[in-house]
Amino acid sequence: MSNNVKSDYDYSRQTYYDLIEKGRESLEDMIEVARQSEHPRAYEVLSGMIKNISDVNDKLMDLNKKQKDIDKNDDIPQVGSTTNNLFLTTADLQKMMITKDNEKLVDVTPTE
Repeated sequence: MSNNVKSDYDYSRQTYYDLIEKGRESLEDMIEVARQSEHPRAYEVLSGMIKNISDVNDKLMDLNKKQKDIDKNDDIPQVGSTTNNLFLTTADLQKMMITKDNEKLVDVTPTE
């Protein structure tokens, strides 16, 4: 894995951790505001915050899955494609079907 990919992964992972932690702290504050105000909008905002924190958790898990896929692909050796073409005539095929004792393995002569 290249240094840039590793660095980007570490940075993204740390950013997600920071967002989740700040979201959890804010969530505690918002719970207190919603309890004290008992206002429907406060509960609506609280619900949105819970969803956003959940989404960031999902993104963190997706980031880990992508990292595993990158690591797995780095372990697979890259192989180029090989094309082999073989052109044979019927006579060439018949010669190949003769044994060492000059006996034909397949008789291709027409019978009447």
